[in-house]
Amino acid sequence: MTELSLEEQATNNQTRAHIEVVRNLINMAVRELLRRGEIHDQSKLGDLERQTFVEFTPKLKGSMYGSEEYKGFLREMKHALDNHYVSNRHHPEHFTRGINGMDLIDVLEMVLDWKAATLRHDTGDIMRSLEINRERFGISEQLMDIMTNTVKNMGLVEYGKKS
Repeated sequence: MTELSLEEQATNNQTRAHIEVVRNLINMAVRELLRRGEIHDQSKLGDLERQTFVEFTPKLKGSMYGSEEYKGFLREMKHALDNHYVSNRHHPEHFTRGINGMDLIDVLEMVLDWKAATLRHDTGDIMRSLEINRERFGISEQLMDIMTNTVKNMGLVEYGKKS
C-alpha cells in the first residue's frame, strides 16, 4: 500500500468525518420513517373515522380510483376524511398549501400510501394513481418525475401484483 502524504491523510480524515455525518443524518431520516410507519393512519381506528371506513372500504375497493363513483364515495365520507386529513400529515389536504406544504418524508409516505391503496382496489395501478393525483393535487413536473422515479427504482410498479 502506498504511504499517504500528510495532506492526503488530512483530506481522508475530513472525508471520513463527512461520511459519518451523512450516515447519521440518513439514520435520522430512517428513524422518522420508522416512526411514521408505526403511527400511519391510526386515526382510522378511532371513534371519529372507524365506522365510516368500515362502511366505505369495501365500496372503494370495487370502484375505479378517480371515477365519479369514487369521488361520490369521498363526498359521502367527508366528515371522517376531514378528521383523517387533519390527523395525518402524509395527505396534501393536511396543509393549507397542499403538497407545497409537505416535506420529503411526507411525500415519500404519501407515495407509499398511494401504492398500498392500489393493492386494496380491484383495478389498482400505481402509475395510473400518480397520473390522477398529478392533476388532483397540481403536482409539478419535477416532483412528478421524482415520484415516478422513486416508484420505479423501488420496484413498486410490480410490487404486490399477482402472477
